[in-house]
Amino acid sequence: MRVEVAFATGIAPPVAGLHSFRDTKRHDIETQLGWPPGPGFTPRSRPDRVGVRALDIALLGIPRLLNIIANAGAAGGTLFGEPADVGKPREPENEVDDFPVMWAAPGDTARTLPWQLDPARRPKAYRTELVLTDQRLVILGGDEDDESVPAEELWAAARDAVSQIERMPYSEGGSDVRVRFTDGSWTRWKVQEPLKLAGRFRNDRLPVAEGDLTPEQRERLAALVASPPLQISRSIGKMLPVTEPPSLEGFSDGTVMVELQVPLSNGTMWTVTRYLSPDGTDDITKDSLQ
Repeated sequence: MRVEVAFATGIAPPVAGLHSFRDTKRHDIETQLGWPPGPGFTPRSRPDRVGVRALDIALLGIPRLLNIIANAGAAGGTLFGEPADVGKPREPENEVDDFPVMWAAPGDTARTLPWQLDPARRPKAYRTELVLTDQRLVILGGDEDDESVPAEELWAAARDAVSQIERMPYSEGGSDVRVRFTDGSWTRWKVQEPLKLAGRFRNDRLPVAEGDLTPEQRERLAALVASPPLQISRSIGKMLPVTEPPSLEGFSDGTVMVELQVPLSNGTMWTVTRYLSPDGTDDITKDSLQ
């Protein structure tokens, strides 16, 4: 699996847009890492928090208004990506009062991470990606404006040096994961498809081919491709035929996740996700995995 990755930033008003680097006694270790200078970490004052919250409310209102216009409330998601309810922080000490994205004693694995994971330090056009293989966890970096230049390997660790990858719900769009290493250190990243990444790491959510599906699942898949379950307002455009092969992932209980890329006449794409039980019916119990 290969996805974009960067150090996460907080969403609670005191730490919104910020992150820190700590040892196991919560001392600041940023200056010990030998990295290029960064903005540092200072929790926001109360007046600053009010400004962040006002801006947050204003921005959240835009996708909600667009979704009303688009009449995109049908099953499958919201067209303009309205953020999900993030709920309450599970770890206030690490998500409200402070926001460490590195927690490591001297010599721990997390301290070896590349500085390019920090958007505040790297060039604006620079992109970092995470690659999960059956043997390693790899960080790649490269110029996103020049895809002709191969990405370089910035960092790698053996897969068995990682003890856990877990999604952190209290995050922007639910996009954060915490990667725990076997030496006790950890890091917090913002990634694409965090639940899929965590499932792939646990080996309970793996790619499958259409031939691996049950006859009932294949029949249901054909119906989804022929007629995606979307309701799109005429002001947005109309659905075009699905031409890209669906993405399929199998779970240990036989359920298969189907992802369809549905093109619209306005030039955009919308992803439709369904979870199919072995008998071909929708498994609504897995909707929270989207």
